[in-house]
Amino acid sequence: MKKEEVGHHFLARLGKTRLRPGGKVATDWLIANGDFRKDKKVLEVACNMGTTAIEIAQQFCCQVIGIDLDEEALEKAQQNIKEHKVEELVQVQRANATKLPFEDNSFDIIINEAMLTMLPQEAKEKAIREYLRVLKPNGLLLTHDLLLNGDNREEVIAKLRDAINITVAPLNKQDWKETFLHCGFRNVETFSGEMSLLSPKGLIQDEGVLGAMKVVGNALKPENRDTFKKMFQTFNDPENQLGFIAVCSQK
Repeated sequence: MKKEEVGHHFLARLGKTRLRPGGKVATDWLIANGDFRKDKKVLEVACNMGTTAIEIAQQFCCQVIGIDLDEEALEKAQQNIKEHKVEELVQVQRANATKLPFEDNSFDIIINEAMLTMLPQEAKEKAIREYLRVLKPNGLLLTHDLLLNGDNREEVIAKLRDAINITVAPLNKQDWKETFLHCGFRNVETFSGEMSLLSPKGLIQDEGVLGAMKVVGNALKPENRDTFKKMFQTFNDPENQLGFIAVCSQK
């Protein structure tokens, strides 16, 4: 891995298609709680390669707009959209979560996974207030992020930053919930559990047996082995100091 290569780019290069701390289990919980229907208009913030946006469009036949700042990820998303033949339902564009290019009350549902964790608290709240602004009355915000467990906050965050080469600011369960309430949301419900991003079980759940074998095979190549080992050990901490939290909040 190149010195500046951040963790999610590294994992995508290995063949990982789901880059979320709670994997498919957490995403499925969000979708089950999202009241998705054909007449709903959906925004996915930090859509990455478009995996979730495509699945939502296929399952519910609803309109989905995906935004991301990463041009390479958006190019891959466009390819995936064409491959899955959902061009009429899914569109992607480059945009910033803290300054959304949409009118007030534009969307029924916003889904945002593994992004708020990356932002300092002030930027977290700025993004969440933007989500509140563009959601329709009674609209739903669905988020999925890293959860801090235990009291060794600074030590855990330092190890995580070292492993994934990017600044992160995960919160504990109470602080996540209070952040959404503070920004104007209500009826905040949570679902949390152990990190599954790189656990053996999580790899198979997210990627299937063949996909998991591809990821591991690439990870064991000499140029990738040390970086993968550091990430694997960080994410599979036996003390479970890191987990995932999925949150459903209502405007």
